[in-house]
Amino acid sequence: MAALAPLGGVWAIFIISFIDSSVFGIPIDPVFVYYVAVEPRRVILYAVMASLGSALGSTVPYLIGYKGGEELVAKKLGPQRFARMHDLSEKYGDLALIIPALMPLGFPFKPFVFMAGVTEMRYIHFLLAIFAGRLLRFIVLGGLIIAYGPEILSFLMAAIHHHRPLTFAVIGAIVAAIVLIVWLFKSRTRQGVEISVA
Repeated sequence: MAALAPLGGVWAIFIISFIDSSVFGIPIDPVFVYYVAVEPRRVILYAVMASLGSALGSTVPYLIGYKGGEELVAKKLGPQRFARMHDLSEKYGDLALIIPALMPLGFPFKPFVFMAGVTEMRYIHFLLAIFAGRLLRFIVLGGLIIAYGPEILSFLMAAIHHHRPLTFAVIGAIVAAIVLIVWLFKSRTRQGVEISVA
């Protein structure tokens, strides 16, 4: 933080988010919380930069999965976990990245990034899926910080630590509801177009 301070919050958030997603696990959430608490009016800009850094940084594990292929990633994840995640990635496509990108700190996100490379997801889809998921995640976190103060991060981390299954279940249910609403909206829009064409 001291080394990046001269760059200002925007670039500090981008760089730490990039490093966190690419090589080293440097939690971006405390940095994001700090800068949003100091400058709440820039919350959208900080959320965009954190999401952009995360998407671009994830290119490194994506390329490892893409170039290393199934054998390397299967060895890293284990055969059962690899098979399960491979099926999810093949079945749900972009959603198999968007939903994990929404999850809070502590959720194992990188395996899904590796799998996107293994299944050869189109790179532009890969970037957009991570950016969309992370953007929604950081906007929600930013809103919580503005509403309840930076202490909300400690509360959330304690909740995740002591009630991890329940926390992920609740978040999963919320995400599933959002996905269902989007899917229903698209279906109705598609039916309306088909009726008008007919």
